[in-house]
Amino acid sequence: MTNSAASRIETSCAIVGSGPAGLMLGLLLARAGVDVTVIEKHADFLRDFRGDTIHPSMLEVMHELGLLDGLLALPHTEATRLHAEIGGKDTTIADFSRLPTKCRFIAFMPQWDFLDYVAGAARTLPNFRLVMSATVAGLIADGGRIAGVRATTAEGDLEIRSRLVVGADGRNSIVREKAQLEVERFGRPSEVLWMKLSHHPDDPPYTMGHGGPRQGFVMVDRGDYWQCGFIVRKGSFDEVKAGGLDAFRTTVAAVSPLPPERMQEVRSWEWLCKNVRRGGRYRR
Repeated sequence: MTNSAASRIETSCAIVGSGPAGLMLGLLLARAGVDVTVIEKHADFLRDFRGDTIHPSMLEVMHELGLLDGLLALPHTEATRLHAEIGGKDTTIADFSRLPTKCRFIAFMPQWDFLDYVAGAARTLPNFRLVMSATVAGLIADGGRIAGVRATTAEGDLEIRSRLVVGADGRNSIVREKAQLEVERFGRPSEVLWMKLSHHPDDPPYTMGHGGPRQGFVMVDRGDYWQCGFIVRKGSFDEVKAGGLDAFRTTVAAVSPLPPERMQEVRSWEWLCKNVRRGGRYRR
């Protein structure tokens, strides 16, 4: 990952945001011969993300790009089926074995590993540039059109001139805000409280499972631990906390297929608050 010390970059396409969408677009455009510059505000990819599942359709794309073998050489787990406990019975809610794809499974992989891998593949292309630790401050207007972005770096201001600007900088997109694009919001009725519970040899043989009458408990096998999520009504965490930690443990244990005593590993509200994610995951 390289920062350019130059105060101005000329490129055909500037992509703001190096998440999966921004990096994959940059890789595909660069492979097609387009000069691409991807701008990322962070110094690296090692941070919490909303998701780290790579679905069969995406694995098929990586296969078509010739990048699948290297990707699957990275640490990951594979789910050929998804399970749920419904009415006290284990039920298969998804089976990928009949998909007409190279990989008939969902791969669970830390998203920073996936992004590092895609960035590495893209950097082998001479017309791809990744600028890290650069925060976009505004757009450049020229003759009634957007002609690039302005960013700030540790070395000073950076101007990136481009024929096309793509905003791939997430839900709170600076590019979208500066371009004054309208947003239609649909809201989120729920949030997820994530917790880390120990993994024992006699635990359910799930790679990913759901439990409870409304599938309100989610568990993902991370090998040496379970990443577990408990779904609550949006904005209700303070209410849950007011009920007390013992009541919370009892409520979650009632819908979890894990032994009830496992919930004693949730040691305090402070510990749980540090592990509250809205779709994110734990660092290893």
